[in-house]
Amino acid sequence: MAINVNDVYQTVLLILNKEQRGYMTPYEFNNIATQVQLEIFERYFEDLNQQVRIPQSDVDYADRVFAIEEKLESFRTTAYPTYSAGAFEIPTDLYKLGNVTFRNYNVITAPSPDEVVYDDKHVELEKLTRHEFNLIRNSSLLEADYTYPQYLYENNTLKVLPSDITQTGSIEIDYIKKPADVVWAYEIGSVDQLTFVPTGASGPTIPTTGTVDFELDKSEQTEVVINILFYAGVVLRDPQIIQVAAQKAQQEEANEKS
Repeated sequence: MAINVNDVYQTVLLILNKEQRGYMTPYEFNNIATQVQLEIFERYFEDLNQQVRIPQSDVDYADRVFAIEEKLESFRTTAYPTYSAGAFEIPTDLYKLGNVTFRNYNVITAPSPDEVVYDDKHVELEKLTRHEFNLIRNSSLLEADYTYPQYLYENNTLKVLPSDITQTGSIEIDYIKKPADVVWAYEIGSVDQLTFVPTGASGPTIPTTGTVDFELDKSEQTEVVINILFYAGVVLRDPQIIQVAAQKAQQEEANEKS
């Protein structure tokens, strides 16, 4: 379950107001919240790398690798890149590329010359370095074929061998997407008050994108609030907020690793 952006913003404002530490504007909150979410998201991979080296519990809910994988599950997705100018274009929200698969296809001449039918054969592509890619592409002896396709990933594109695989939809990628930017959207009331506009609500909002909740797991809400308060101390130039938030963050991290 995702974290409600309004719950987090109201909690942050409540703490700041209670301590009479100032006010965080929606613009400041949205930028800080997006940064905090990205930091926690990127830490999943560091934590996972550390935990896979440690023997885990046989009980799923006590298995930390399982717990991290579960948090990443909502970011796993698939796509069929569009072919353009000699390469397949990678989705803009890609964070880490997983498997690349070739879906074999046959072009039917009737009833439509452009009709494409895909069969059930899925072949995983081998990842190549640029040197390997150029070597195979220029060699008649090492030429790739449909049973053993290969790819080069660079500059947000996939170059595929054999080079006649150009049909959009023939290449399927599994990947982990980046979390979307967090947005607390609002409308201005009759007395200039800021009224929160929930996700999916119709009508004009500020910003125009509308509200976007955190995509992190609900269990991360306390850490999200603490980290936002840390940045709030920086924005408001209040060292006491920074110190308290940093202590809370260290305690939270210690509890997770204990």
